[in-house]
Amino acid sequence: MKKRIIRIAAVIVLALTSQLSMAQTGNPNAKLAQKSTEVLDKMIKKTPSLQSYYNQSYGYAIFPKVTKGAMSIGGAGGKGVVYKNHEIVNAAKLRQLTVGFQFGGQQYSEVIFFQNEEAFEQFMNEKAKFNGQVSAVALKAGASADVSYSYGVAIFTQAIGGLMYEASIGVQCFLPTNQSASK
Repeated sequence: MKKRIIRIAAVIVLALTSQLSMAQTGNPNAKLAQKSTEVLDKMIKKTPSLQSYYNQSYGYAIFPKVTKGAMSIGGAGGKGVVYKNHEIVNAAKLRQLTVGFQFGGQQYSEVIFFQNEEAFEQFMNEKAKFNGQVSAVALKAGASADVSYSYGVAIFTQAIGGLMYEASIGVQCFLPTNQSASK
């Protein structure tokens, strides 16, 4: 039984790794920028309190679709667009690795607001990594999103679909690509 579980876990990790590699290839384009705008608009419409983050942030990154899968070891990946002063400045990649009690797969959208220039520059220049110190708020229709920035960052997610059982710890990395997302 133990060997079977290890084989299944290995297949999931291999499948997820190949999916992450495929998701990270290719140049960002106008379609990704358009989808990012649509996702943010939809999130603000469902949770109007996000409008203040949008209005007051120094910058933000939008990942329209992040795909996550796990079986004890989990991973996630997606592509997004980075904005400063509400103008596209870059594209970015998201990668996540988690360990713990977890099983399933899901897709979600993620928006990261940067409170100030320091938080934004750290994201842009240092392959930012967020762990348990900075947690994401899962948005639900009509819910309030009145949370404080943590280390100059506020992260919001909204489920697209799937089912995930999870009690895990991990790290989420962001890799600016230094390419315009509107090309």
